[in-house]
Amino acid sequence: MPRKPTARVLKGTPRNLELLASRLRAGDIVGVPTETVYGLAADALNPNACRKIFEAKGRPVSDPLIVHLHSLRDLANVAVANSAALKLAETFWPGPLTLVLPKLEVVPSIVSAGLPSVAVRVPAHPLFRRLLKLVGRPLAAPSANPFGYISPTTAEHVRSGLGTKIRYILDGGASGIGLESTIVDLRNPAKPRLLRPGAITREQLAETLGCAIAWHPRRSGQIAKPQLAPGSLLRHYSPLTPLVIHTRASVALAARSAPKEAWLFISKPAGKLSKNIYWLDRSGNLRAAARRLFAQLRSLDTKGYSKIHAELAGANETGPAAAINDRLRRAAAK
Repeated sequence: MPRKPTARVLKGTPRNLELLASRLRAGDIVGVPTETVYGLAADALNPNACRKIFEAKGRPVSDPLIVHLHSLRDLANVAVANSAALKLAETFWPGPLTLVLPKLEVVPSIVSAGLPSVAVRVPAHPLFRRLLKLVGRPLAAPSANPFGYISPTTAEHVRSGLGTKIRYILDGGASGIGLESTIVDLRNPAKPRLLRPGAITREQLAETLGCAIAWHPRRSGQIAKPQLAPGSLLRHYSPLTPLVIHTRASVALAARSAPKEAWLFISKPAGKLSKNIYWLDRSGNLRAAARRLFAQLRSLDTKGYSKIHAELAGANETGPAAAINDRLRRAAAK
């Protein structure tokens, strides 16, 4: 049986960007770099193109897509903004912040899971921004991985997961942030809600808006139910290897476990370490740890371990720790 062709990984040359822009305008899907994780992009205003995203990923249509815009000026073309949304957008765009707002009719129902709202952001990655400008249309782009698996942070991650399902991947280097965008529900600007923590922290949002930001990190496990925003399901970002999380791990605890069980610490533990000990950042810098989290989980998932133990980023659910712990908890959910 002949092997399926593998996606071409293209550098961001002017010629390649023109090619990819033409393919997106024609209704194709393309793997793209963003500062958060790699996305699988399609023309957000073309329902047939967006349907290809769901088919390639095996993603349920109840899970909405994030619409990426080239600039804040484009927001009025897809959503109904309010003063709170504009204040956050002016502060954090381009950047890793997604806003959920009432949508305009031009946004297809498949993009919003049939809901009257849409998730939107202006990305900061320079190559993706150049591509958005060339396409001249908003692009829907969830993470470029099989649904439920660990999000990709390199072009090679995309090719390993979706290489036989798509034709092109734009290589923009490793993602600078490594975790998906922060998502805020601003349909009611008087009651902003954090739906997913990310690099833009809840504390930064509250300081900018001058009010409290509600966050109830309970997750829905009902895949068939339309979700207000992506990343809301109980189990997500999961390795194939069973993952167990610990509020606090130790080398002594790891030493008592089976040698075929991996241990992932936030910072490098002191002392002599066995070969099944790994860490995210030598000094425990949480932003650096977040950047490496998905790549490290992917690596451990290929090493034949029977189980992965992962340490949470402390008990203080603020700042970058909230985003790391959110991803680990959902990756470990049954």
